[in-house]
Amino acid sequence: MSNIFDLFKQISSGSGASQGAVEYLLVGLGNPGREYEKTRHNAGFMALDYIAGRCGARLDRAKFSALVGEADINGKRVLLMKPQTYMNSSGEAVSAAAKFYKIAPENIIVISDDVSLDVGRVRVRRKGSHGGQKGLKSIQECLGTEDYQRIKIGVGAKPHPDYDMAAWVLSTFDVKDIQNISENYPRIYDGLCKMLEGNTEEAMQICNKASKS
Repeated sequence: MSNIFDLFKQISSGSGASQGAVEYLLVGLGNPGREYEKTRHNAGFMALDYIAGRCGARLDRAKFSALVGEADINGKRVLLMKPQTYMNSSGEAVSAAAKFYKIAPENIIVISDDVSLDVGRVRVRRKGSHGGQKGLKSIQECLGTEDYQRIKIGVGAKPHPDYDMAAWVLSTFDVKDIQNISENYPRIYDGLCKMLEGNTEEAMQICNKASKS
């Protein structure tokens, strides 16, 4: 019976899963479709799937041209979203959600792939340029600012200068690469919790150190 009473207490205190307004947007970048599932450009989708599983969220609602779900993470109400617009138009989904929930840019956290980082490296940034990543570029154009937070996941540089960049980011991870990245998901989650507290510097200390390999 104590479990039932605890549940009633949680509901009445406003701490249940359905309570509270959305305070943050957490966006994983990628391309929809089975053919893109394990490609380098979908590192953001892959990390968001881990986070959703960790906090018990289901990304099963279609809204803002995205798949979305809500969760309480470290005491904050967060909208998790996977834009379904394809990478180059990601900003359309992000800006629509931000406008609807009246979310300030600094409360938007975007998880993306980064070809300038070795596979598995993680970098947290408070703001900055898009660095050529088309999804981030779209977000900055639609928001009209670069003052949103991001978690960058290294997917490795293209094998030689003449290699087509589009072909590289749409290439599939091998088993070792996926292992290198997935081993760092718990650290990404811990860094995210710090970012939701407003402690981006601590998130950097957690995430920006050398990744496992």
